[in-house]
Amino acid sequence: MGQLKWITYCGLYCGLCSARARMPRQARELRELMSKEGYEHWGSELPNFNEFWEFLTDLGDPEKSCPGCRQGGGPPFCGIRKCAQKRDIKVCVFCEEYPCHRIEALGKGYPTLVADGKRMREIGLETWIEEQEERAKTGFAYVDIRCYPYEVPRE
Repeated sequence: MGQLKWITYCGLYCGLCSARARMPRQARELRELMSKEGYEHWGSELPNFNEFWEFLTDLGDPEKSCPGCRQGGGPPFCGIRKCAQKRDIKVCVFCEEYPCHRIEALGKGYPTLVADGKRMREIGLETWIEEQEERAKTGFAYVDIRCYPYEVPRE
């Protein structure tokens, strides 16, 4: 799987998702700040604190908060993933029907999805990954441009 590990079937790059790019760092920082304030010693007196503390700890570890689409992360009902797996397609951009109605529906929420997919086709997977890694270094995350409401296709 190697180079596909952090690429979703639909063609998003996991390194640009806030669940990997921002939230783990912010969760670790909050946990560290709360530790300095002594919460780990007396916080258990607060309702639901232990569950929150465990959640915050897991959120700080991107492998636990979201292992990636190919490793069981993301919405379990995702119709795009089901379709790609059924067709034995590694990334939807390599499907002859790209962009299909599922990708176009998801693209309403992720405005760069189709253009990024066409770019992947044009320059190849390896170079595209390098571009996404550089993009991630700028601090960009999909949430910066995501449009609401949108739905993950179920069919």
